[in-house]
Amino acid sequence: MPVGTIVHRRECVASTNDTARELALAGADHGTAVVAGEQTRGRGTKGRVWHSPPGLGLYASFILRGPAAGPVPFLHLLPLAAGLAASDAVLAAAGAAVRLKWPNDLVHDGKKLGGILSEGVSGGPAGDFAVVGVGINVGHDPLDFPADLRASSTSLRIIGGRAVTIESVFVGLCRALHYWYNALARGDKGSVIRTFEERLAFPAGRPIRVTSAAGTFTGICRGLDEDGRLVVERAGAAGTVALDAVLGLDGA
Repeated sequence: MPVGTIVHRRECVASTNDTARELALAGADHGTAVVAGEQTRGRGTKGRVWHSPPGLGLYASFILRGPAAGPVPFLHLLPLAAGLAASDAVLAAAGAAVRLKWPNDLVHDGKKLGGILSEGVSGGPAGDFAVVGVGINVGHDPLDFPADLRASSTSLRIIGGRAVTIESVFVGLCRALHYWYNALARGDKGSVIRTFEERLAFPAGRPIRVTSAAGTFTGICRGLDEDGRLVVERAGAAGTVALDAVLGLDGA
């Protein structure tokens, strides 16, 4: 079933990811989406809060299941596939080309436009599944962001370009997520990784600062490896950073 064929629309929820998880545990089909006008406890990665004021952003989560009720393919690469889908949707709806800050963020001119939260669940009554949440700032003016986020956040309204609605971004997101998820499902993880690499906010050769569970260090970005891990050169030797280990990534 194409992603977004079934859509549960809510005026307000605590978290679209939590609502999607409940639906999945009750047997909801692959591709089912949850869209809310507002989140009261929206989540980003590493337990961060996702600012979700009413009527200003796209707050959507998707239930993704593996083929033939099997494991979800390349679960660790879902944030990359969702990032590609979100950037495709923004380009199609607003004409804005955004970059991808590995592994979970959409950025424009160095400011955060959107984020991804992917969560896997094993052993549900209808089999394993993943919930992929996508938040994109659409109609915010600068003062709509909390004071501590204004310098680092942006929206499609602030960026300008074509007039855009939340619904148009959502429709494009469903279409693009279906495409990139199916690339993983048919075993074509290489196209996902290489395309994500082409859209990196910090491309190969750029000095970066990485904050991980092991601490903060600087090095030169050398792109992504065959498993979607960030390759960072430090003092002449290249090492990798796993997708679930990074806490922060900035230009050095």
